[in-house]
Amino acid sequence: MTVEVTARIIEPTSTAVVRASTTWAEFPHIWRPMLDEVWGFLRGDAPPGLYTDGHNVMLYRDDVPNVEVGVQVTRSFDGAGRVLASTLPGGLVATATHTGSIGEIGRTHEAVRAWSAARGYALAGPHWEVYGDPDAAGHVDVDVFWSLLAS
Repeated sequence: MTVEVTARIIEPTSTAVVRASTTWAEFPHIWRPMLDEVWGFLRGDAPPGLYTDGHNVMLYRDDVPNVEVGVQVTRSFDGAGRVLASTLPGGLVATATHTGSIGEIGRTHEAVRAWSAARGYALAGPHWEVYGDPDAAGHVDVDVFWSLLAS
């Protein structure tokens, strides 16, 4: 698998999320209910215009992992229950698009980490995924981002 990685500066992105402190073993079992909770809010009690065409996101704040699962939104808002306003980080990132099976997304993350190290960048910690729109066959490309520190 060949992964094209680039570095660029991006703007922060507003999100509606549910947060959790979990384990890597447990995360595959809890992310869907977390995302469903956010979509329930967006389809129900969300302020008008909060969601227009944002994508699903997963933010990994660290390796505990402390995670945020949610959706890109147009602005900050007052939280409701477990659904909170948050932000995907901005600044210098290394990024690549994962186009294969979702079960192999770890390879894209590893490619981004290796590319960054080879070019003298230190990873800042937070990393995240932005899920694209499904194609006719239901496949979704995923943009992978890692915050960087120039070294």
